[in-house]
Amino acid sequence: MTGLEFTTDHWYLDDLPGDPDERNVRRQVNDAAWSRVTPTPTADPTLIAHSPEVATELGISESVVRSEQFARVFSGNEVPADMTPFAMTYGGHQFGNWAGQLGDGRAIALGEVATPSGSHQVLQLKGAGPTPYSRGADGRAVLRSSIREFLCSEAMHHLGVPTTRALSLTLTGDEVVRDMLYDGHPAPEHGAVVCRVAPSFVRFGHFELPASRGEVDLLRQLVEHTVHRHFPHLLAGEAADGPTNGTAGMEPVTDEVITAWFREIMERTADLMVDWMRVGFVHGVMNTDNLSILGLTIDYGPYGWLEDFDPGWTPNTTDAGGKRYRYGNQPNIGQWNLSRLGGALSSLVDDVAPLQSVVDDYPACFSNAWDTALAAKLGLTDGALDVDARRELANELLEILPLVETDMTIFFRTLGDIDVTEIDTAVTDGELMQPLHGAYYTVTDLSGEVLARTADWFRRYVTISATANQSPDERRAAMHAVNPKYVLRNYLAQLAIDKADAGSYDMIDELLDLLRHPYDDQPGRAEYATLRPDWARERVGCSMLSCSS
Repeated sequence: MTGLEFTTDHWYLDDLPGDPDERNVRRQVNDAAWSRVTPTPTADPTLIAHSPEVATELGISESVVRSEQFARVFSGNEVPADMTPFAMTYGGHQFGNWAGQLGDGRAIALGEVATPSGSHQVLQLKGAGPTPYSRGADGRAVLRSSIREFLCSEAMHHLGVPTTRALSLTLTGDEVVRDMLYDGHPAPEHGAVVCRVAPSFVRFGHFELPASRGEVDLLRQLVEHTVHRHFPHLLAGEAADGPTNGTAGMEPVTDEVITAWFREIMERTADLMVDWMRVGFVHGVMNTDNLSILGLTIDYGPYGWLEDFDPGWTPNTTDAGGKRYRYGNQPNIGQWNLSRLGGALSSLVDDVAPLQSVVDDYPACFSNAWDTALAAKLGLTDGALDVDARRELANELLEILPLVETDMTIFFRTLGDIDVTEIDTAVTDGELMQPLHGAYYTVTDLSGEVLARTADWFRRYVTISATANQSPDERRAAMHAVNPKYVLRNYLAQLAIDKADAGSYDMIDELLDLLRHPYDDQPGRAEYATLRPDWARERVGCSMLSCSS
Protein backbone atom coordinates (compact mmCIF):
# COMPACT_ATOMS: atom_id res chain seq x y z
CA MET A 1 0.00 0.00 0.00
CA THR A 2 1.51 3.33 -1.08
CA GLY A 3 -1.14 5.40 0.69
CA LEU A 4 -4.19 4.93 2.86
CA GLU A 5 -6.28 2.84 0.53
CA PHE A 6 -8.90 0.47 1.88
CA THR A 7 -11.30 -2.09 0.50
CA THR A 8 -14.59 -0.97 2.01
CA ASP A 9 -17.52 -3.34 2.53
CA HIS A 10 -20.20 -1.31 4.41
CA TRP A 11 -21.92 -4.25 6.14
CA TYR A 12 -23.65 -2.15 8.77
CA LEU A 13 -24.68 0.62 6.40
CA ASP A 14 -25.91 -1.74 3.68
CA ASP A 15 -27.94 -3.94 6.00
CA LEU A 16 -29.62 -1.40 8.23
CA PRO A 17 -31.71 1.75 7.75
CA GLY A 18 -29.95 5.07 8.21
CA ASP A 19 -31.15 8.36 9.61
CA PRO A 20 -32.64 10.45 6.74
CA ASP A 21 -31.83 13.66 8.60
CA GLU A 22 -28.17 14.47 7.95
CA ARG A 23 -27.99 17.43 10.32
CA ASN A 24 -25.35 16.98 12.99
CA VAL A 25 -27.48 18.30 15.82
CA ARG A 26 -28.41 16.62 19.11
CA ARG A 27 -31.77 14.92 18.76
CA GLN A 28 -33.74 11.70 19.12
CA VAL A 29 -33.26 9.40 16.13
CA ASN A 30 -36.09 6.94 15.49
CA ASP A 31 -36.40 3.92 13.18
CA ALA A 32 -32.74 4.12 12.20
CA ALA A 33 -29.58 2.27 13.21
CA TRP A 34 -27.09 4.95 12.25
CA SER A 35 -26.59 8.59 11.32
CA ARG A 36 -24.18 9.96 8.76
CA VAL A 37 -21.57 12.08 10.56
CA THR A 38 -18.34 13.68 9.38
CA PRO A 39 -15.52 14.03 11.92
CA THR A 40 -14.70 17.58 12.97
CA PRO A 41 -11.15 18.60 11.96
CA THR A 42 -8.59 19.39 14.65
CA ALA A 43 -5.92 22.06 14.83
CA ASP A 44 -2.64 20.16 14.54
CA PRO A 45 -2.89 16.34 14.45
CA THR A 46 0.25 14.54 15.54
CA LEU A 47 0.65 10.77 15.80
CA ILE A 48 2.19 9.85 19.14
CA ALA A 49 1.68 6.06 19.22
CA HIS A 50 0.38 3.18 17.13
CA SER A 51 0.06 -0.60 17.23
CA PRO A 52 2.19 -2.21 14.48
CA GLU A 53 0.19 -5.45 14.83
CA VAL A 54 -3.11 -3.73 14.11
CA ALA A 55 -1.60 -1.75 11.25
CA THR A 56 -0.34 -4.99 9.70
CA GLU A 57 -3.79 -6.60 10.03
CA LEU A 58 -5.27 -3.63 8.19
CA GLY A 59 -2.59 -3.78 5.49
CA ILE A 60 -1.00 -0.45 6.46
CA SER A 61 2.76 -0.28 6.02
CA GLU A 62 5.08 1.36 8.52
CA SER A 63 5.98 4.07 6.00
CA VAL A 64 2.30 4.95 5.59
CA VAL A 65 1.87 5.05 9.37
CA ARG A 66 4.60 7.66 9.53
CA SER A 67 3.02 9.79 6.82
CA GLU A 68 1.18 13.05 7.39
CA GLN A 69 -1.88 11.52 5.74
CA PHE A 70 -2.11 8.84 8.43
CA ALA A 71 -2.25 11.47 11.18
CA ARG A 72 -4.85 13.45 9.23
CA VAL A 73 -7.10 10.45 8.61
CA PHE A 74 -6.96 8.99 12.10
CA SER A 75 -7.54 12.31 13.81
CA GLY A 76 -10.64 12.98 11.70
CA ASN A 77 -9.11 15.65 9.48
CA GLU A 78 -9.41 13.65 6.27
CA VAL A 79 -11.88 10.99 5.15
CA PRO A 80 -10.44 8.42 2.71
CA ALA A 81 -12.20 7.75 -0.55
CA ASP A 82 -15.12 5.28 -0.43
CA MET A 83 -15.56 5.68 3.31
CA THR A 84 -18.86 6.82 4.80
CA PRO A 85 -18.40 7.93 8.42
CA PHE A 86 -21.31 7.24 10.74
CA ALA A 87 -22.42 7.10 14.37
CA MET A 88 -24.56 4.27 15.72
CA THR A 89 -27.87 4.50 17.55
CA TYR A 90 -28.39 2.54 20.76
CA GLY A 91 -29.74 2.83 24.28
CA GLY A 92 -28.85 1.20 27.55
CA HIS A 93 -29.28 0.62 31.24
CA GLN A 94 -26.80 2.75 33.18
CA PHE A 95 -26.14 1.73 36.79
CA GLY A 96 -29.30 -0.35 36.65
CA ASN A 97 -31.60 2.36 35.31
CA TRP A 98 -32.98 2.71 31.79
CA ALA A 99 -31.32 5.73 30.16
CA GLY A 100 -33.16 5.79 26.84
CA GLN A 101 -31.29 6.81 23.71
CA LEU A 102 -27.53 7.02 24.13
CA GLY A 103 -25.66 6.26 20.91
CA ASP A 104 -22.14 7.11 19.77
CA GLY A 105 -21.76 10.48 21.46
CA ARG A 106 -18.10 10.94 20.59
CA ALA A 107 -17.27 7.85 18.57
CA ILE A 108 -17.51 8.09 14.80
CA ALA A 109 -16.99 5.02 12.65
CA LEU A 110 -14.65 6.20 9.92
CA GLY A 111 -15.57 3.20 7.80
CA GLU A 112 -15.93 -0.55 7.47
CA VAL A 113 -13.15 -2.39 5.67
CA ALA A 114 -12.15 -5.81 4.42
CA THR A 115 -8.60 -6.60 5.54
CA PRO A 116 -5.94 -8.43 3.49
CA SER A 117 -6.54 -11.51 5.65
CA GLY A 118 -10.24 -11.50 4.80
CA SER A 119 -11.63 -10.20 8.08
CA HIS A 120 -14.16 -7.40 8.45
CA GLN A 121 -13.14 -4.50 10.67
CA VAL A 122 -14.75 -1.23 11.68
CA LEU A 123 -12.38 1.71 12.12
CA GLN A 124 -13.81 3.99 14.76
CA LEU A 125 -12.46 7.35 15.90
CA LYS A 126 -13.07 8.16 19.56
CA GLY A 127 -12.88 11.88 20.25
CA ALA A 128 -13.37 13.09 16.67
CA GLY A 129 -16.21 15.50 17.35
CA PRO A 130 -19.93 15.71 18.12
CA THR A 131 -22.68 13.52 16.73
CA PRO A 132 -26.48 13.60 17.00
CA TYR A 133 -26.02 11.44 20.12
CA SER A 134 -23.60 13.72 21.98
CA ARG A 135 -26.34 15.18 24.17
CA GLY A 136 -24.69 18.10 25.97
CA ALA A 137 -21.10 17.00 25.30
CA ASP A 138 -18.53 18.16 22.75
CA GLY A 139 -17.66 14.78 21.24
CA ARG A 140 -13.98 15.15 22.14
CA ALA A 141 -11.63 13.08 24.29
CA VAL A 142 -8.66 14.07 26.43
CA LEU A 143 -5.15 12.70 26.28
CA ARG A 144 -5.20 10.97 29.68
CA SER A 145 -8.22 8.79 28.91
CA SER A 146 -7.03 8.19 25.34
CA ILE A 147 -3.66 6.88 26.56
CA ARG A 148 -5.46 4.55 28.94
CA GLU A 149 -7.75 3.23 26.20
CA PHE A 150 -4.95 2.82 23.67
CA LEU A 151 -2.67 0.91 26.04
CA CYS A 152 -5.33 -1.24 27.67
CA SER A 153 -6.89 -2.31 24.37
CA GLU A 154 -3.59 -3.76 23.26
CA ALA A 155 -2.62 -5.07 26.71
CA MET A 156 -5.85 -7.06 26.96
CA HIS A 157 -5.35 -8.56 23.50
CA HIS A 158 -1.90 -9.83 24.42
CA LEU A 159 -3.24 -11.22 27.68
CA GLY A 160 -5.61 -13.32 25.59
CA VAL A 161 -8.73 -11.41 26.66
CA PRO A 162 -11.24 -10.72 23.84
CA THR A 163 -11.18 -6.99 23.17
CA THR A 164 -11.52 -4.19 20.70
CA ARG A 165 -8.11 -3.13 19.41
CA ALA A 166 -6.40 0.24 19.08
CA LEU A 167 -4.61 1.27 15.89
CA SER A 168 -3.42 4.75 16.78
CA LEU A 169 -3.24 7.54 19.32
CA THR A 170 -3.20 11.05 17.88
CA LEU A 171 -2.73 14.36 19.65
CA THR A 172 -5.14 16.90 18.17
CA GLY A 173 -3.45 20.20 19.00
CA ASP A 174 -6.70 21.38 20.62
CA GLU A 175 -7.50 21.79 24.27
CA VAL A 176 -10.56 20.18 25.79
CA VAL A 177 -12.12 21.38 29.04
CA ARG A 178 -13.05 18.67 31.53
CA ASP A 179 -14.09 18.53 35.18
CA MET A 180 -12.07 15.41 35.98
CA LEU A 181 -13.57 14.75 39.42
CA TYR A 182 -16.96 16.39 38.82
CA ASP A 183 -16.15 18.72 41.73
CA GLY A 184 -16.76 22.05 40.02
CA HIS A 185 -13.17 22.62 38.90
CA PRO A 186 -13.06 22.22 35.11
CA ALA A 187 -9.69 22.72 33.45
CA PRO A 188 -8.28 22.53 29.92
CA GLU A 189 -6.51 19.32 28.90
CA HIS A 190 -4.79 18.10 25.75
CA GLY A 191 -7.22 16.66 23.21
CA ALA A 192 -6.59 13.30 21.55
CA VAL A 193 -8.20 10.73 19.25
CA VAL A 194 -7.91 6.94 19.46
CA CYS A 195 -8.70 4.79 16.45
CA ARG A 196 -10.47 1.71 17.77
CA VAL A 197 -10.78 -1.41 15.62
CA ALA A 198 -13.25 -4.29 15.93
CA PRO A 199 -15.35 -6.57 13.71
CA SER A 200 -18.38 -4.82 15.17
CA PHE A 201 -19.16 -2.26 17.86
CA VAL A 202 -22.74 -3.51 18.32
CA ARG A 203 -23.72 -3.64 21.99
CA PHE A 204 -26.57 -5.05 24.05
CA GLY A 205 -28.07 -1.57 24.03
CA HIS A 206 -28.48 -1.65 20.25
CA PHE A 207 -31.34 -4.12 20.72
CA GLU A 208 -32.76 -2.54 23.85
CA LEU A 209 -33.51 0.82 22.22
CA PRO A 210 -35.79 -0.31 19.36
CA ALA A 211 -37.45 -2.82 21.69
CA SER A 212 -38.23 -0.01 24.15
CA ARG A 213 -39.77 2.04 21.35
CA GLY A 214 -41.77 -0.75 19.76
CA GLU A 215 -39.65 -0.57 16.60
CA VAL A 216 -39.97 -4.29 15.98
CA ASP A 217 -38.99 -4.17 12.31
CA LEU A 218 -35.73 -2.39 13.13
CA LEU A 219 -35.09 -4.79 16.01
CA ARG A 220 -35.49 -7.76 13.69
CA GLN A 221 -33.21 -6.18 11.09
CA LEU A 222 -30.54 -5.67 13.75
CA VAL A 223 -30.81 -9.31 14.79
CA GLU A 224 -30.67 -10.53 11.20
CA HIS A 225 -27.67 -8.33 10.44
CA THR A 226 -25.78 -9.53 13.52
CA VAL A 227 -26.54 -13.21 13.03
CA HIS A 228 -25.84 -13.29 9.30
CA ARG A 229 -22.72 -11.17 9.43
CA HIS A 230 -21.09 -12.30 12.69
CA PHE A 231 -22.68 -15.64 13.63
CA PRO A 232 -23.20 -17.30 10.21
CA HIS A 233 -22.30 -20.72 11.64
CA LEU A 234 -25.74 -20.73 13.28
CA LEU A 235 -27.41 -20.70 9.87
CA ALA A 236 -27.44 -23.84 7.74
CA GLY A 237 -25.69 -23.21 4.45
CA GLU A 238 -24.82 -19.59 5.19
CA ALA A 239 -21.66 -18.31 3.55
CA ALA A 240 -18.88 -17.46 5.93
CA ASP A 241 -19.03 -13.75 5.10
CA GLY A 242 -22.81 -13.49 4.95
CA PRO A 243 -24.93 -12.18 2.10
CA THR A 244 -23.89 -9.03 0.28
CA ASN A 245 -27.21 -7.44 -0.63
CA GLY A 246 -28.42 -6.23 2.77
CA THR A 247 -31.15 -7.49 5.05
CA ALA A 248 -33.65 -7.47 2.17
CA GLY A 249 -31.91 -10.56 0.82
CA MET A 250 -31.40 -12.28 4.13
CA GLU A 251 -33.39 -15.30 5.15
CA PRO A 252 -35.34 -14.35 8.31
CA VAL A 253 -33.91 -15.93 11.43
CA THR A 254 -36.17 -18.40 13.23
CA ASP A 255 -37.01 -18.49 16.91
CA GLU A 256 -34.63 -21.42 17.25
CA VAL A 257 -31.79 -19.46 15.66
CA ILE A 258 -32.46 -16.46 17.91
CA THR A 259 -32.28 -18.72 20.95
CA ALA A 260 -29.08 -20.38 19.74
CA TRP A 261 -27.58 -16.97 19.04
CA PHE A 262 -28.58 -15.68 22.48
CA ARG A 263 -27.00 -18.75 24.06
CA GLU A 264 -23.72 -18.09 22.28
CA ILE A 265 -23.80 -14.48 23.45
CA MET A 266 -24.38 -15.77 26.98
CA GLU A 267 -21.43 -18.15 26.73
CA ARG A 268 -19.14 -15.49 25.30
CA THR A 269 -20.17 -13.07 28.05
CA ALA A 270 -19.53 -15.67 30.77
CA ASP A 271 -16.12 -16.44 29.27
CA LEU A 272 -15.30 -12.73 29.12
CA MET A 273 -16.15 -12.33 32.80
CA VAL A 274 -13.84 -15.25 33.59
CA ASP A 275 -11.04 -13.62 31.63
CA TRP A 276 -11.51 -10.31 33.43
CA MET A 277 -11.54 -12.03 36.80
CA ARG A 278 -8.51 -14.23 36.14
CA VAL A 279 -6.24 -11.28 35.29
CA GLY A 280 -7.70 -8.88 37.87
CA PHE A 281 -9.37 -6.46 35.46
CA VAL A 282 -12.26 -4.28 36.66
CA HIS A 283 -14.25 -2.64 33.86
CA GLY A 284 -15.79 0.01 36.10
CA VAL A 285 -18.88 0.83 34.04
CA MET A 286 -20.66 -2.33 32.92
CA ASN A 287 -23.76 -0.60 31.61
CA THR A 288 -25.66 -2.53 28.93
CA ASP A 289 -24.42 -0.07 26.32
CA ASN A 290 -20.87 -1.11 27.24
CA LEU A 291 -21.25 -4.87 26.68
CA SER A 292 -20.33 -6.14 23.24
CA ILE A 293 -22.60 -8.52 21.38
CA LEU A 294 -19.42 -10.34 20.27
CA GLY A 295 -18.14 -10.85 23.81
CA LEU A 296 -15.35 -8.28 23.45
CA THR A 297 -14.09 -5.92 26.11
CA ILE A 298 -15.38 -2.57 24.91
CA ASP A 299 -15.26 1.05 26.10
CA TYR A 300 -12.21 1.51 28.31
CA GLY A 301 -13.31 4.28 30.63
CA PRO A 302 -12.84 4.23 34.43
CA TYR A 303 -11.33 0.75 34.44
CA GLY A 304 -8.67 -0.44 36.85
CA TRP A 305 -6.44 -3.38 37.67
CA LEU A 306 -6.90 -5.21 40.94
CA GLU A 307 -3.60 -4.81 42.74
CA ASP A 308 -4.70 -5.41 46.32
CA PHE A 309 -7.05 -8.43 46.05
CA ASP A 310 -10.25 -6.73 47.18
CA PRO A 311 -13.46 -8.17 45.66
CA GLY A 312 -15.30 -5.01 46.72
CA TRP A 313 -13.05 -2.60 44.83
CA THR A 314 -14.36 -0.43 42.03
CA PRO A 315 -12.14 2.06 40.18
CA ASN A 316 -15.10 4.29 39.23
CA THR A 317 -15.80 7.33 41.43
CA THR A 318 -19.37 7.38 40.12
CA ASP A 319 -19.79 3.83 41.43
CA ALA A 320 -18.07 4.42 44.78
CA GLY A 321 -21.32 4.49 46.77
CA GLY A 322 -23.16 1.40 45.56
CA LYS A 323 -20.14 -0.43 44.10
CA ARG A 324 -22.43 -2.04 41.54
CA TYR A 325 -19.51 -2.71 39.22
CA ARG A 326 -16.99 -3.86 41.81
CA TYR A 327 -14.57 -6.64 40.87
CA GLY A 328 -16.43 -9.42 42.68
CA ASN A 329 -19.82 -8.44 41.23
CA GLN A 330 -18.85 -8.42 37.56
CA PRO A 331 -20.10 -11.96 36.89
CA ASN A 332 -23.49 -11.12 38.41
CA ILE A 333 -23.78 -7.98 36.32
CA GLY A 334 -23.02 -10.06 33.25
CA GLN A 335 -26.16 -12.08 33.94
CA TRP A 336 -28.23 -9.00 34.76
CA ASN A 337 -27.25 -7.40 31.48
CA LEU A 338 -28.06 -10.60 29.60
CA SER A 339 -31.52 -10.58 31.13
CA ARG A 340 -32.06 -7.08 29.72
CA LEU A 341 -30.95 -8.26 26.29
CA GLY A 342 -33.22 -11.30 26.54
CA GLY A 343 -36.11 -9.02 27.40
CA ALA A 344 -35.42 -6.93 24.30
CA LEU A 345 -35.40 -10.04 22.11
CA SER A 346 -38.59 -11.45 23.61
CA SER A 347 -40.82 -9.47 21.24
CA LEU A 348 -39.35 -11.41 18.30
CA VAL A 349 -40.21 -14.92 19.51
CA ASP A 350 -43.44 -16.78 20.16
CA ASP A 351 -42.18 -18.40 23.37
CA VAL A 352 -39.87 -16.55 25.77
CA ALA A 353 -39.15 -19.63 27.91
CA PRO A 354 -36.09 -20.69 25.85
CA LEU A 355 -34.61 -17.20 26.23
CA GLN A 356 -35.19 -17.31 29.99
CA SER A 357 -33.55 -20.74 30.08
CA VAL A 358 -30.41 -19.23 28.55
CA VAL A 359 -30.29 -16.55 31.25
CA ASP A 360 -30.87 -19.18 33.94
CA ASP A 361 -27.97 -21.28 32.59
CA TYR A 362 -25.49 -18.42 32.91
CA PRO A 363 -24.41 -19.05 36.55
CA ALA A 364 -23.44 -22.66 35.82
CA CYS A 365 -21.69 -21.64 32.61
CA PHE A 366 -19.64 -19.01 34.41
CA SER A 367 -18.96 -21.21 37.44
CA ASN A 368 -17.64 -24.11 35.38
CA ALA A 369 -15.37 -21.85 33.34
CA TRP A 370 -14.18 -20.01 36.47
CA ASP A 371 -13.36 -23.30 38.22
CA THR A 372 -11.28 -24.29 35.19
CA ALA A 373 -9.50 -20.94 35.13
CA LEU A 374 -8.70 -21.08 38.86
CA ALA A 375 -7.37 -24.61 38.51
CA ALA A 376 -5.05 -23.40 35.75
CA LYS A 377 -3.91 -20.40 37.81
CA LEU A 378 -3.08 -22.77 40.68
CA GLY A 379 -1.41 -25.34 38.45
CA LEU A 380 -3.98 -27.97 39.42
CA THR A 381 -5.18 -29.14 36.02
CA ASP A 382 -4.09 -32.76 36.29
CA GLY A 383 -7.18 -34.87 35.62
CA ALA A 384 -6.10 -37.32 38.31
CA LEU A 385 -6.54 -34.71 41.05
CA ASP A 386 -9.63 -34.75 43.23
CA VAL A 387 -11.93 -32.16 41.65
CA ASP A 388 -13.81 -31.35 44.85
CA ALA A 389 -10.60 -30.94 46.85
CA ARG A 390 -9.15 -28.70 44.14
CA ARG A 391 -12.30 -26.56 44.03
CA GLU A 392 -12.41 -26.26 47.82
CA LEU A 393 -8.77 -25.21 47.87
CA ALA A 394 -9.32 -22.55 45.20
CA ASN A 395 -12.43 -21.14 46.84
CA GLU A 396 -10.75 -20.94 50.22
CA LEU A 397 -7.86 -19.02 48.71
CA LEU A 398 -10.30 -16.43 47.37
CA GLU A 399 -11.55 -15.99 50.95
CA ILE A 400 -8.03 -15.74 52.40
CA LEU A 401 -6.45 -13.28 49.95
CA PRO A 402 -8.53 -10.24 51.03
CA LEU A 403 -7.67 -10.73 54.72
CA VAL A 404 -4.40 -8.82 54.28
CA GLU A 405 -3.33 -6.52 51.46
CA THR A 406 -2.10 -8.96 48.83
CA ASP A 407 -1.03 -8.20 45.28
CA MET A 408 -3.03 -10.54 43.08
CA THR A 409 -0.67 -10.59 40.10
CA ILE A 410 2.48 -11.12 42.15
CA PHE A 411 0.87 -13.77 44.38
CA PHE A 412 -0.15 -16.09 41.56
CA ARG A 413 3.02 -15.48 39.56
CA THR A 414 5.19 -16.25 42.59
CA LEU A 415 3.18 -19.37 43.33
CA GLY A 416 4.24 -20.70 39.94
CA ASP A 417 7.90 -20.00 40.71
CA ILE A 418 7.84 -22.16 43.84
CA ASP A 419 9.07 -25.72 43.47
CA VAL A 420 6.52 -27.45 45.69
CA THR A 421 8.66 -30.60 45.80
CA GLU A 422 11.30 -28.65 47.74
CA ILE A 423 8.93 -27.15 50.33
CA ASP A 424 9.28 -28.46 53.90
CA THR A 425 5.79 -28.19 55.34
CA ALA A 426 7.05 -29.11 58.83
CA VAL A 427 8.60 -25.66 59.39
CA THR A 428 6.86 -22.89 61.32
CA ASP A 429 4.04 -20.94 59.69
CA GLY A 430 6.24 -17.88 59.33
CA GLU A 431 9.07 -19.79 57.68
CA LEU A 432 6.64 -21.60 55.39
CA MET A 433 5.19 -18.38 54.01
CA GLN A 434 8.52 -16.65 53.32
CA PRO A 435 8.59 -17.52 49.57
CA LEU A 436 5.33 -15.57 49.14
CA HIS A 437 6.29 -12.50 51.19
CA GLY A 438 6.89 -10.46 48.04
CA ALA A 439 3.16 -10.47 47.30
CA TYR A 440 2.21 -8.73 50.55
CA TYR A 441 2.17 -4.97 50.95
CA THR A 442 2.83 -5.18 54.69
CA VAL A 443 4.29 -8.55 55.64
CA THR A 444 3.80 -7.90 59.35
CA ASP A 445 0.04 -7.98 58.75
CA LEU A 446 0.45 -11.66 57.91
CA SER A 447 0.26 -12.74 61.54
CA GLY A 448 -1.95 -14.37 64.14
CA GLU A 449 -5.03 -16.15 62.87
CA VAL A 450 -4.52 -14.86 59.32
CA LEU A 451 -1.02 -16.34 59.20
CA ALA A 452 -2.26 -19.64 60.65
CA ARG A 453 -5.10 -19.92 58.16
CA THR A 454 -2.92 -18.94 55.19
CA ALA A 455 -0.15 -21.34 56.17
CA ASP A 456 -2.66 -24.15 56.62
CA TRP A 457 -3.95 -23.44 53.11
CA PHE A 458 -0.42 -23.39 51.70
CA ARG A 459 0.45 -26.74 53.32
CA ARG A 460 -2.61 -28.35 51.74
CA TYR A 461 -1.79 -26.68 48.44
CA VAL A 462 1.78 -28.03 48.50
CA THR A 463 0.49 -31.52 49.30
CA ILE A 464 -2.05 -31.65 46.48
CA SER A 465 0.32 -29.98 44.01
CA ALA A 466 3.02 -32.53 44.72
CA THR A 467 0.66 -35.31 43.60
CA ALA A 468 0.15 -33.76 40.15
CA ASN A 469 1.73 -35.62 37.27
CA GLN A 470 4.17 -32.91 36.14
CA SER A 471 7.77 -31.90 36.68
CA PRO A 472 8.63 -28.63 38.45
CA ASP A 473 9.57 -27.08 35.10
CA GLU A 474 6.31 -28.22 33.50
CA ARG A 475 4.32 -26.86 36.42
CA ARG A 476 6.11 -23.53 36.30
CA ALA A 477 5.62 -23.17 32.52
CA ALA A 478 1.93 -24.05 32.74
CA MET A 479 1.26 -21.61 35.56
CA HIS A 480 3.25 -18.81 33.97
CA ALA A 481 1.25 -19.26 30.77
CA VAL A 482 -1.93 -18.14 32.57
CA ASN A 483 -0.59 -15.91 35.35
CA PRO A 484 0.85 -12.73 33.84
CA LYS A 485 3.95 -11.12 35.21
CA TYR A 486 3.07 -7.74 33.72
CA VAL A 487 -0.29 -5.99 33.61
CA LEU A 488 -1.17 -2.35 32.97
CA ARG A 489 -0.98 -1.38 36.62
CA ASN A 490 -2.95 1.75 37.39
CA TYR A 491 0.09 3.75 38.45
CA LEU A 492 2.07 2.75 35.34
CA ALA A 493 -0.65 4.15 33.11
CA GLN A 494 -0.66 7.33 35.20
CA LEU A 495 3.11 7.72 34.91
CA ALA A 496 2.78 7.48 31.12
CA ILE A 497 0.04 10.13 31.26
CA ASP A 498 2.17 12.43 33.42
CA LYS A 499 5.06 12.19 30.98
CA ALA A 500 2.80 12.71 27.98
CA ASP A 501 1.30 15.81 29.58
CA ALA A 502 4.87 17.11 29.80
CA GLY A 503 5.47 16.37 26.12
CA SER A 504 7.29 13.01 26.38
CA TYR A 505 5.61 9.97 24.82
CA ASP A 506 8.38 7.38 25.21
CA MET A 507 6.72 5.60 28.10
CA ILE A 508 3.64 4.86 25.99
CA ASP A 509 5.78 2.90 23.56
CA GLU A 510 7.74 1.32 26.41
CA LEU A 511 4.56 0.03 28.06
CA LEU A 512 3.13 -1.07 24.72
CA ASP A 513 6.24 -3.15 24.10
CA LEU A 514 6.27 -4.53 27.66
CA LEU A 515 2.63 -5.60 27.47
CA ARG A 516 3.10 -7.46 24.18
CA HIS A 517 4.56 -10.32 26.23
CA PRO A 518 2.80 -10.18 29.60
CA TYR A 519 3.48 -13.81 30.47
CA ASP A 520 7.22 -13.78 29.71
CA ASP A 521 10.09 -12.89 32.01
CA GLN A 522 11.63 -9.76 30.50
CA PRO A 523 15.17 -9.02 31.69
CA GLY A 524 15.76 -5.43 32.71
CA ARG A 525 12.09 -4.72 33.37
CA ALA A 526 11.72 -5.88 36.96
CA GLU A 527 10.42 -2.47 38.06
CA TYR A 528 7.22 -3.05 36.07
CA ALA A 529 6.38 -6.18 38.09
CA THR A 530 6.57 -4.80 41.61
CA LEU A 531 4.08 -3.79 44.28
CA ARG A 532 2.15 -0.55 43.78
CA PRO A 533 4.21 2.28 45.35
CA ASP A 534 2.79 4.07 48.38
CA TRP A 535 2.46 7.38 46.52
CA ALA A 536 -0.08 5.75 44.18
CA ARG A 537 -2.31 4.44 46.96
CA GLU A 538 -4.69 7.41 47.02
CA ARG A 539 -3.68 9.40 43.97
CA VAL A 540 -6.38 10.19 41.41
CA GLY A 541 -5.75 8.13 38.30
CA CYS A 542 -4.11 5.35 40.31
CA SER A 543 -6.74 4.46 42.89
CA MET A 544 -9.97 5.91 41.51
CA LEU A 545 -11.10 7.36 38.20
CA SER A 546 -14.15 9.16 36.93
CA CYS A 547 -16.06 8.81 33.67
CA SER A 548 -14.78 12.26 32.69
CA SER A 549 -12.70 11.90 29.56
